[in-house]
Amino acid sequence: MFPTALSDHRKGLLLTAIGGLALSMDIPLVRLGDGDIWSVLGVRSAATVVATLVILAAMRLASGKWPVLVPGRPGLIAGLLYGISSLTFVLSVFNTATANVVFIVAFNPMFAALLSWIFLKEKPQPATLIAMLFMILGVGLIVHEGLASGHVFGDAMALLSALILAAAITIGRASRREMGFVPLLAAILPAALGLAQALPSGLAIAHPGWILFNGAIMMPVAFWCLATGPRYLSAPEVGMFYLLETVLAPIWVWLIFAETPATMTLVGGGILVAAIAGHSAWMVRRKHISQPAE
Repeated sequence: MFPTALSDHRKGLLLTAIGGLALSMDIPLVRLGDGDIWSVLGVRSAATVVATLVILAAMRLASGKWPVLVPGRPGLIAGLLYGISSLTFVLSVFNTATANVVFIVAFNPMFAALLSWIFLKEKPQPATLIAMLFMILGVGLIVHEGLASGHVFGDAMALLSALILAAAITIGRASRREMGFVPLLAAILPAALGLAQALPSGLAIAHPGWILFNGAIMMPVAFWCLATGPRYLSAPEVGMFYLLETVLAPIWVWLIFAETPATMTLVGGGILVAAIAGHSAWMVRRKHISQPAE
């Protein structure tokens, strides 16, 4: 049993690492596309929907049956939230610095902990509450910088994205149902909104190949790998790989576009990353200690 468990753990690490790396390329690819917000939102989301339908058709041919797509009312509500979060996320990318977006969206796990505490009566551990205080400090520093530089709308959209995503995750946790395809199919909503706004005057994307590559390949890979990882890893371990976007996206943007984050953004982001990483490491260690020896 031990070799099998070890193999599954390594499989989970590989999947979540690939997912985190793919997710970290989202913002740089959106920026490389160089288009207006509605064109980018519509094409990126439509590409994700088409890729998902192709994957579903392949699974149907291979297994002879359709996988679970949208599990009842919880799936519909979560899908609506995922769709709205795509809109707010793209709005944040177009209205504030990349570092601000990824650092603020990293607040998502703490929002999820708060919502679980309020609605699911899952009281967070003292270590989680301490991490939340540090994360509030970090986000406060970044938002303060946004106020000073005129990026308040973009920062607010990033914070709203984190809250909406946390709500979708909480609904999935409460329902205990399979939600793997929900965020992918939910791209129908931003695709319809973006194309409806962009098509009357024509799509305006200088380099559409980057947007198509992002929506059709990178996003499905990211979401599928990160949704499958919890089958083999604990939630805190999976959460640590979400940090790859927080750490790497500003680096990719700095290397490609020479966009250097503001000092206060780096300070606040450093506090956020340290708080999340420390909390995740503590949760993993606590889980291993609490497991009985075989």
